[in-house]
Amino acid sequence: MSTAKKFAGQTAMYGLGTVIPRLLSSLLTPLYTSAYNPKIYSIFSTMFSYAAVLQVLLAFGMETTFFRYLNKISEKKQEVYNNSFWAVFMITVLFLLLTIPFTHTIASFIKIGDTTSQKEFELYIYYFIAILVLDAWCAIPFAKLRADGRPIKYSIIKTINIVVTVSLNLILILLIPYIIKNNFTGAAWFKTWYIDSWVGYAFIANIAASFITLLLLSSELLKIQMRFDAAIFKSMLKYSWPVMIAGLSYVVNENFDKILLGKLLPANISERELGIYAGCARISVFLSLFNQAFRMGAEPFFFSHAKNKNSGHTYARIMDYFVITMCLMFVGVVANINIFKYYVHDKAYWVGLPVVPPLLLGYVSLGVYTNLSIWYKLSDQTKYGLYISGIGAILTIVLNVIFIRKYSYMASAWISLIAYASMMVMSYIWGQKNYPIPYNLKKNLAYIVISVVLVYLSFSVFKRNIFIGNAFLILFGLGALYNERKELKAIFSR
Repeated sequence: MSTAKKFAGQTAMYGLGTVIPRLLSSLLTPLYTSAYNPKIYSIFSTMFSYAAVLQVLLAFGMETTFFRYLNKISEKKQEVYNNSFWAVFMITVLFLLLTIPFTHTIASFIKIGDTTSQKEFELYIYYFIAILVLDAWCAIPFAKLRADGRPIKYSIIKTINIVVTVSLNLILILLIPYIIKNNFTGAAWFKTWYIDSWVGYAFIANIAASFITLLLLSSELLKIQMRFDAAIFKSMLKYSWPVMIAGLSYVVNENFDKILLGKLLPANISERELGIYAGCARISVFLSLFNQAFRMGAEPFFFSHAKNKNSGHTYARIMDYFVITMCLMFVGVVANINIFKYYVHDKAYWVGLPVVPPLLLGYVSLGVYTNLSIWYKLSDQTKYGLYISGIGAILTIVLNVIFIRKYSYMASAWISLIAYASMMVMSYIWGQKNYPIPYNLKKNLAYIVISVVLVYLSFSVFKRNIFIGNAFLILFGLGALYNERKELKAIFSR
């Protein structure tokens, strides 16, 4: 059981380092949705949607490549670290050259509606260029902390990043207006420069947090050397670019629907519809958190465990309990959606609540895909990740273009599910042919199907009744506990 304990420990530690900061960050959603109406919130959503796509391009898949090559060429760990960082650094320099001279054109393309001016959007572009570059420079040092088994430092820095972000948001969006309103000490000075309901304050808070994070990682940055191995670098780039394309699939499915909603809907409703969708989509953050926490612990574990004799059975067992956990969370969030809806503070957003169940099921599919995708990473067949993610991205873009004008954000929610489910199925089929792992397909499918039925009954048939929904949750949990009783007994007895 040392293997299972090791995996659980890594996932728990890195999970806490991911979940705690994200939970703190989640406090910003009710803040933003109370401070900004859906039209203004759509600006926030639009900017971060584009930033998410660019973030993957700047990282260029080097995080996963770094872990792979540390285990593949263990005698040259320093060269792998050097190559990984300088690759990202050179990409960010190219990014700066391609964006700063063209901020006016970029702002004209991104801008939706008429809530903000062209000049204001250009300022937001500069803010996000700074955020993206600073975060990209932090990516490989963070990966090194994970590879070196230093989850405490990793978690502390991640938490400080979010504490700074949340604190500055609270000060700039909540505290200063309160001081001005009540004419407290300093109110006269704040009135000379403070702009009410200005979304730019959220972006300034992110810049400050990213800069402080870079400073906190200085000890890892100082370990980077100018030693550069061209042969290893060429091999790493060949491995990483399909990983980068695969990563784009995730951000395309997560963010491109929001971009297309702003572009394809009529100008008089696009901002409001986008704001409602983006706000309600935040309710599904809890499954997204678990997915991210799992990946943080699982990826280095899967690579380090690949040479073990029973690695396939270990991966299959991990999948079993991952599916059960995700399905429990899926049923639980929907069962209590009348509580979670207050997470999106303003009632103007609640009309979009029907998007939550398909988005949550999409995260279940994405989580399973995350597990399954390990086969092409371990076998150095990252081209399959490119194929799978490419098809997923094409489905997202094409189907949204076809259906958004008629069905608005409901189309985006269901298309996100379709894309993730398609990627999950493709990865399983190709994986079993090229790198067979003995997953318990029938059992895992049974858990997913049962959870879908319970969610449908809870949300649609019983109209989100919290008591009936939680009765279904308890029933599902007890059923899973009974079904897994022998395996659980064996685990705890050891």
